[in-house]
Amino acid sequence: MAQECCAPDGNIMILACSGGSNVGLLSNQAAVELTQENFGKMFCLAGIGGHLSGFVQSAKDAPQIVVIDGCEIGCAKAIMEQAGLPMRGYLALTDLGIKKNKDFNLRSEDIRKVKEAVRKCCQSSDLPIDKGQKGLGSCCG
Repeated sequence: MAQECCAPDGNIMILACSGGSNVGLLSNQAAVELTQENFGKMFCLAGIGGHLSGFVQSAKDAPQIVVIDGCEIGCAKAIMEQAGLPMRGYLALTDLGIKKNKDFNLRSEDIRKVKEAVRKCCQSSDLPIDKGQKGLGSCCG
């Protein structure tokens, strides 16, 4: 079962920050590109934040969720916590060494770096995972 979870077969729900900074845009762009590459599916974080029942239920039913926050403020993480949803994978881009700023000209090397971190997060329990929630980690951990 764990091996199936780690396969990039569309069963990975990707929830990304879309905040008003480079790292918010970068989170969103990485989620878009991963979806286009058939590594999971981007989903509407705002629908979960709005407590819309269908969005919350879809997240509850997802076998793997990766939450990408732009920075250490953790807005996406807070949305998940408020909705009572576990995060099975989590990363903040500033923890990857990407500095937050208002430069909206995204660098392709940063996009690649984020996508690789998301892929690794789904394959290894050694990368940034929300360890603050009991029983969570990557699906393969």
